[in-house]
Amino acid sequence: MNSVTLLGPRIVRKISHCLIISRKLCDGAFHGDDGCECVEEPLKKIVSEYDSSEGEKLHVDEDWGCDHNQFSLRRGFIENVKLDAKKVLEVLRLDGPGLDARLGLDELNVRPSGILVREVLAGILKSINFESRTRCAKLAYKFFVWCNQQEDYRPTTNAYHLMMSIYAECLEYKALWRSVDEMIQKGFPATARTFNILIRTCGEAGLAKKLVERFIKSKTFNYRPFKHSYNAILHALFVLNQYKLIEWVYQQMLLEGFSSDILTYNIVMFSKYRLGKMDQFQILLDEMDRNGFSPDFHTYNILLHVLGKGDKPLSALNLLNLMRETGIEPAVLHYTSLIDGLSRAGNMDACKYFFDEMIKNGGTPDVVAYTVMITGYIVAGELEKAQEMFHEMISREQVPNVFTYNSIIRGLCKARKFKEAYSMLKEMETKGCSPNFVVYNTLVSSLRNAGRTSDANEVMKQMMEKGKYAHILSRFQRE
Repeated sequence: MNSVTLLGPRIVRKISHCLIISRKLCDGAFHGDDGCECVEEPLKKIVSEYDSSEGEKLHVDEDWGCDHNQFSLRRGFIENVKLDAKKVLEVLRLDGPGLDARLGLDELNVRPSGILVREVLAGILKSINFESRTRCAKLAYKFFVWCNQQEDYRPTTNAYHLMMSIYAECLEYKALWRSVDEMIQKGFPATARTFNILIRTCGEAGLAKKLVERFIKSKTFNYRPFKHSYNAILHALFVLNQYKLIEWVYQQMLLEGFSSDILTYNIVMFSKYRLGKMDQFQILLDEMDRNGFSPDFHTYNILLHVLGKGDKPLSALNLLNLMRETGIEPAVLHYTSLIDGLSRAGNMDACKYFFDEMIKNGGTPDVVAYTVMITGYIVAGELEKAQEMFHEMISREQVPNVFTYNSIIRGLCKARKFKEAYSMLKEMETKGCSPNFVVYNTLVSSLRNAGRTSDANEVMKQMMEKGKYAHILSRFQRE
């Protein structure tokens, strides 16, 4: 029996009822402002990005055996390529009125290869800033043209993508589009990565729609390994968090008579959730049922998170039992998604119940599961329970990450335990976990709000000494 049908009117009604939540979606997350990573990221990663140049990129593994001599040769080859790339970058940096980089490149006697081009262009991409962007675009173009003029070298899709990324970072949009046209004219298909680079530069939705239309109609758009071009575009838009465009593309897909699959439904369902349109879940679930699709790992993950956000622990328990009946054993990720939702609803008793159930059923909580619990306790004002969970986490050999530490530091600051909060900051560094701006901001803002200006200045001094976030320090100093 289809597992959507197995949900039954009773459970589906419960799900539908709890989907209509007035509270803002994904607020106050432990992962920045967003907070749906335990639901969203696995869905983004279910298909590896396809790139027709993947084989040419080499990853330098093909055709090499496993014996030590060949491994040494491979390592030596990579090191030589990196040395050549450094030499090329040095020549390019000297380019100017007194020295044409192309002549310098000729004198290097370096032979262009896919790996060398990737190393050089990636090096240029990393060096782009506001002051250097015009020069970086020029140097990348000069190097790319020089490579194409060399005997036995043929550009790859990856090389074109790196050039597009450089042009996008340098705001050279006309050059970017010329690269796309040139790539296609030379017989290289546009891929999901091409689409990703371009959609990020489109800005306003109107232009983005035109781009999507162009890709939908393009005969050169390589949409493997997806079922069809619409799914490739939907997944690319999902990776870029373009939820409104996903709705529009889905409607175009239906108008063109293309059929959905479970990937389509999961992407559209999560997008509806992000847009606050949970009342439309029932329509999608019914449509899935009619088309013979059962909820999969990701569908259940979305539904559990939504049930948690709606503070429906009993419905969530029924859904977990239903998963087992249909052959899908709830994973740590499912429990974490549910607990994350319940913690946002403020139901920490239910969070602890499902956390214990996860362990009881053989699951091993990971750093994300512990961080969700710790953050929930901190938000609920239960610092002691958060600290207990933190110590349990360490005893189970789960290494805290920057989000875990930020939650604990925030809780200590709320309790005005600033000395302990600062000690926790130092502990992070000793354990190789570099504090990010959110951590510093938590501590500095809390100290200032408590009137401990000198302590806040000490933390800012530490930031400056470490060269951290200098561009934001001025904002703190004005406050």
